[in-house]
Amino acid sequence: MNQKPIVIDLFSGAGGLSLGAARAGFDVRGSVEIDPHASQTHQLNFPKTIHLKESVSDHTGDSMLRFFNLKKGEVAGVVGGPPCQGFSAIGKRDVNDSRNRLFIDFFRIVSEIKPKFFLAENVPGILSKEAAGFIKEAYSHLKDEYVCLEPFKISANEYGAPTTRTRVFFIGYRAGEMNPIYKSDFIEAKTTQKTTVEMALKGLPVKINPEWQNEEEGWRRVGKVGNGFYEERLHGVIPEGVGDAITVGLLKREMRTSGCLGTIHSPKLEKRYASLEAGEVDSISKSRRLELKGFCPTLRAGTGSDKGSFQAVRPIHPTQNRVITPREAARLQGFPDWFRFAPSKWHSFRQIGNSVSPILAERIFDVFVKALN
Repeated sequence: MNQKPIVIDLFSGAGGLSLGAARAGFDVRGSVEIDPHASQTHQLNFPKTIHLKESVSDHTGDSMLRFFNLKKGEVAGVVGGPPCQGFSAIGKRDVNDSRNRLFIDFFRIVSEIKPKFFLAENVPGILSKEAAGFIKEAYSHLKDEYVCLEPFKISANEYGAPTTRTRVFFIGYRAGEMNPIYKSDFIEAKTTQKTTVEMALKGLPVKINPEWQNEEEGWRRVGKVGNGFYEERLHGVIPEGVGDAITVGLLKREMRTSGCLGTIHSPKLEKRYASLEAGEVDSISKSRRLELKGFCPTLRAGTGSDKGSFQAVRPIHPTQNRVITPREAARLQGFPDWFRFAPSKWHSFRQIGNSVSPILAERIFDVFVKALN
């Protein structure tokens, strides 16, 4: 029996890249994530993965390989999304933000583990002139051992996800250890099958009681979702060894999913929301009403506990006068109903907003699978 190629997911978060990789046929052997809530979510959904709940900065490639019970040469890919706050156009864009060094640490680990390929994703702001020095320093760790593609932007909606989330991808491979990879391979992975907000939210409960505030109250029945590429992945396409058995079982037996949590709005706020047409933005909360026939804009994650734990602005439901639920956010990011997030709204939205869409990730990893074969 052929063994699945192994990947290690650095800065794994809840597991958007991991799920895409697993669906494409990879063995997600290791996760590195310092945030305990995100790591717990990843562990729940990837119970066979070995979880290192420490900072990438505190490790070498050798120490990671030992932790994951791996040897050099066994790892096909090192992937991940280093924290991007210092490069984000939404934030203060501080090139001196200490978290920017984690982008360099990613490439240091790649140079020490020597996988066949690597993939790092980040915000478009990393291509600014101010960040050029960081990219140069990061690539200096590779010492011409990798064929590095020119960094390029990808919008998730062009690959079948319901969100326009746009990120920059840094990709490289070891010549001679796999077939050549070109930027055009990833461009050709785009699809004409578009997933709108209406398609993404199909089957979820529309009427949400604002009093549904705890995890138990957030479990609700869902209806049928269809049979397209996106829809099939909402309730199926569960890789071996992936998924929480209880959550998967409840979806299969009772068509129940988690995260249908309500938000209490004042009558004044509901009235403002009621006056908004599709695509319009509330002048005070800055929340945008989603368009049924359109795509969801980039979901924001909010700030971590070190920055005040501020909740991100959430979109307004396309037909209801309320912000979206965590489960609706998960659908719009491309996560299946059997994928379970943190019990609280704040942590759920943070994990979803920080994630790569698994719909996009699967199509990206398909390119690596073909090159390895």
